[in-house]
Amino acid sequence: MTTSEKKLKICSKGHKYYKSSDCPTCPTCEQERKPADGFLSKLSSPARRALENNGITTLQKLSTFSEKEILQFHGIGPASLPKLKVALKEEGLSFKKLTNEK
Repeated sequence: MTTSEKKLKICSKGHKYYKSSDCPTCPTCEQERKPADGFLSKLSSPARRALENNGITTLQKLSTFSEKEILQFHGIGPASLPKLKVALKEEGLSFKKLTNEK
């Protein structure tokens, strides 16, 4: 197994960080952007960005998607679904059911 060499990067705000990938996301900026509360605050940064990038910033909007649709977003994995289901349930909402789902 080879270890990728981490490269020093500097974001547009001047934060310095090391990454081995081409991902441009600054960890410091990402932490500053993280909501203090709400369902988005309970998700990992990639999952939160995936929802935000698809215009999903409310539970009402989330409820218009099926689990299958949400899992198609880059950054969302199976570990995010239980957190999203709980958040929806607390508001009396659920994921959209597809016609072939029970």
